[in-house]
Amino acid sequence: MPDTITITDDRTGKTITVPIQGGVFPAAAVRELDPGLFIYDPAYMQTAACKSAITYLDGDAGILRYRGYPIEQLAEKSTYLEVAYLLLNGELPDTTQLAKWNDDVIHHTFIHENMRKRFVDGFHYDAHPMGMLVSAMGALGTFYNDAKDIHDKGSRDKQILRLIAKMPTLAAMCYRFSVGLPFVYPNNSLSFPGNFLNMMWRIGDYEIDPRLERAMDVLFILHADHEQNCGTTAMRVVGSSHADPYSSAAAAASALYGPLHGGANEAVVRMLTEIGSIENVPAFIEEVKSGNGSRLMGFGHRVYKNFDPRATIIKKVAYDVFEVTGKNPLLDIALKLEETALSDPYFIERKLYPNVDFYSGLIYQALGFPVAMFTVLFAIPRTVGWLAHWQELLGDKEQKISRPRQWYTGEGTRDYVPITNR
Repeated sequence: MPDTITITDDRTGKTITVPIQGGVFPAAAVRELDPGLFIYDPAYMQTAACKSAITYLDGDAGILRYRGYPIEQLAEKSTYLEVAYLLLNGELPDTTQLAKWNDDVIHHTFIHENMRKRFVDGFHYDAHPMGMLVSAMGALGTFYNDAKDIHDKGSRDKQILRLIAKMPTLAAMCYRFSVGLPFVYPNNSLSFPGNFLNMMWRIGDYEIDPRLERAMDVLFILHADHEQNCGTTAMRVVGSSHADPYSSAAAAASALYGPLHGGANEAVVRMLTEIGSIENVPAFIEEVKSGNGSRLMGFGHRVYKNFDPRATIIKKVAYDVFEVTGKNPLLDIALKLEETALSDPYFIERKLYPNVDFYSGLIYQALGFPVAMFTVLFAIPRTVGWLAHWQELLGDKEQKISRPRQWYTGEGTRDYVPITNR
């Protein structure tokens, strides 16, 4: 049997048959039946808005691959900057390419002094670090006159390099401002994650533990891309207007700022804190099942209907970090919660398994990051995923400015009534 689908408009009897490729058929089929007919799909649950060769995700099987490479292999053997090169270029770099790429990124980590001295100082003393980061990302583009030359590959490559390199610097700057600490300049002798940790925590003498440095690198790899999530879609939508990459990335970071997107690991930490002790886990589980208000955070995913492959990796990273920092007191509650939920038919039937957010917050907390920085830590590595999709969008001749249709449900025609007669 051919891989096709046949659609019949019962109003007119008109029929059209179109091919199915990779589980997808073109919406043009509906247009051919009737140009005034639209598909109602809230939250794009069943809509593929683009073709992409960057990330493959099979939620039913618990598979995540970057450019074909399993996330498990990359997390074990690669570095974040190597993964960034892969996402942007489609292939892993050779020794020479990786050395040049690493050197280019390391030597673009500094930001303009006016950004640090004037822009940041304009924020209120208790401004949220993520709100500052979103603003700083957009403002960064104003320092580069060629940022809007998006059709020039040389210019695009420069902006991509600048954004990836400067994100840790901006993030650390926002944090240190929020706690009243002096800014720490980048150190070009350090690795990408090591440089970030140094800018975050240096006060006097500071020595980076290589185990924490590696843990940070793995966390960056796991968060580098995740297909067409809310932030990536925002990047593509804004980018489709041919906005510069800084404005587009700021829009993506704004989407990430929302608690339903980037704030999930914050919610996990709050949940574990509220549970308080292992003894309270059974009662909490029953409360979740009753539907009386409590929610099990860090379990389940919009896409994954199996184990999130990142969750297994990040659980191991958690133990590596705790060997250095000491065990996070919330870990025992998390382990008991996971054990209880995974043995309960209620959660098994609903395919609710731990996702990447379940343990990442515990790691961040053990590393010393305040909860307000969790989403910032997400934005640093995800920037490369956003940029890879932005770059892919600009090279896709089928893409136009994003303009979804609506289903109008408002009033019909009404005559204006003067205010004295209302």
